[in-house]
Amino acid sequence: MIPTFTRHLLVVAIAVIASACAAPTPAPAPKHGPLETAMLERVLGMPGTVQAGEFKVTIPQNDLDIRVDGFAIVPPMGLGSWAAFTPGPRGAVLMGDLVVQETELAAVQATLVQHGLRVTGLHNHFARETPSILFMHIGGEGPADSLAHRVRAVLDRIRALRGGDPAAAPARSVNSALDTAAIARGLGAHGQSARGVYRITLGRPDVALTAHGASVSSFLGFNTWAAWQGTEDRAAVAGDFAMLAHEVAPVVEALVTRGIEVVALHNHMTHEEPTIYFLHYWGVGRQADLLAALRAALANLGPAAR
Repeated sequence: MIPTFTRHLLVVAIAVIASACAAPTPAPAPKHGPLETAMLERVLGMPGTVQAGEFKVTIPQNDLDIRVDGFAIVPPMGLGSWAAFTPGPRGAVLMGDLVVQETELAAVQATLVQHGLRVTGLHNHFARETPSILFMHIGGEGPADSLAHRVRAVLDRIRALRGGDPAAAPARSVNSALDTAAIARGLGAHGQSARGVYRITLGRPDVALTAHGASVSSFLGFNTWAAWQGTEDRAAVAGDFAMLAHEVAPVVEALVTRGIEVVALHNHMTHEEPTIYFLHYWGVGRQADLLAALRAALANLGPAAR
């Protein structure tokens, strides 16, 4: 019979051996380092915007003359390319959206793939637009300087195809006479006016969205927005809804039954958690009627609608 003291030593020894053989406890996730924004601006060849440690460049497509139902689609109405960077586990996470003409699509896609970036979405934002354009969402992960060089190669390819920098063309504006105060009250947020367009952007703070080990913010494209032009009697509104799966059907119903067209429904990114669906819409009519339709659709977003 083993003495009590000896049995105690055996138990301790077995516990120590088991602990040594067990899988090591994972180390805490490293804190993502800050972006070198000066380097990003230098590599991309243009100034950007910094918000909460994230960085974005925007390229207005001033060289494209796009029209829908008699309305000129100027950049604030959604005619802009952009690329945004946020700190991530491998250095940075890239998300963006590129405006391409149909004749440019193959060449831009080839350049994108050649430089190790991903196409994460490809679709329209409008219906009946002339000439036809497409919007190509892009993604990537890695050292920020490497991602910036790859984005620069794609932007340079677009410039070569267009014969110049899209942003360098003269900036056009539209004439509008909207009641912007009523729009702000109706949507519960203040917007910005630019080139005759009044635009409001609404984030989704109720959803903690992540992708590739990084948080995805409104600044990176996770948002709902509405861009307005025209008059109170005949306005045009274009925009995008960011939705969880259970929100899609009621938002579509609210818009369609109130006279706003749903022109696209798709993804913008991959590997995000939870999955997010994006809906683009277009409406023409009285400002008050369009505003009521958007309010009805917005009522289906967030915890209060569940």
